[in-house]
Amino acid sequence: MKLFTENYPAPNPRKVHIYLAEKGIDNVERVHTKMMERMHKAPDFVAKNSLGQVPVLETDDGRFLSESVAICRYFEALHPAPPLFGRSPYEQAEVEMWIRRSEFRLWTPMGQVWINDDPRTAGVNPNQFKEYGAHMRKAVAGAMRWLDKELSGAGPFLVHDYFSMADIVLLCGIDFAKFVNMAIPDECTHLKAWHARVSARPSARAEGVAGVAPMKI
Repeated sequence: MKLFTENYPAPNPRKVHIYLAEKGIDNVERVHTKMMERMHKAPDFVAKNSLGQVPVLETDDGRFLSESVAICRYFEALHPAPPLFGRSPYEQAEVEMWIRRSEFRLWTPMGQVWINDDPRTAGVNPNQFKEYGAHMRKAVAGAMRWLDKELSGAGPFLVHDYFSMADIVLLCGIDFAKFVNMAIPDECTHLKAWHARVSARPSARAEGVAGVAPMKI
């Protein structure tokens, strides 16, 4: 199999890198898709994913999967142990709940900040709507404060004492938020403690393409 991917700080590929590291899956070829050179928008790549986004997984039979969580679910079916999408029906639903909460409450507004209120994307989005981006910054801060409350009195991870794909999704979101100048608010001590805990795992430092420097934006 081949994983068409990019290195940090690209947040969606990073989900897959961390997941593969946690699972100990090391037999997937990594193909460096240089986003700053717009390789993900080239016709040969768009033929793999019409949205022109990384990551993309090419399976052994030549089919293509995109969307980071979908790619991880595919690997989960092939390599069920150790489970990262839940160990029981209820836990699987909890993991899914937290993935969707992270995507809707944090990732969606964060993406709009990156597109509309960051000078580094002005070249590819000359019609930035900065007022909307500024409004979305408030939404991201609100999501972090809500997450802090949810984590107060809870276990060490989003799904109690169980590290899961939900933690991976949130970690990548929180780290990319910092990259676009939206760090965890100082008063969010529970969220900060969670972040320190998951960041200390060796998988959090997983590389996308070995020997390649982080992407420069």
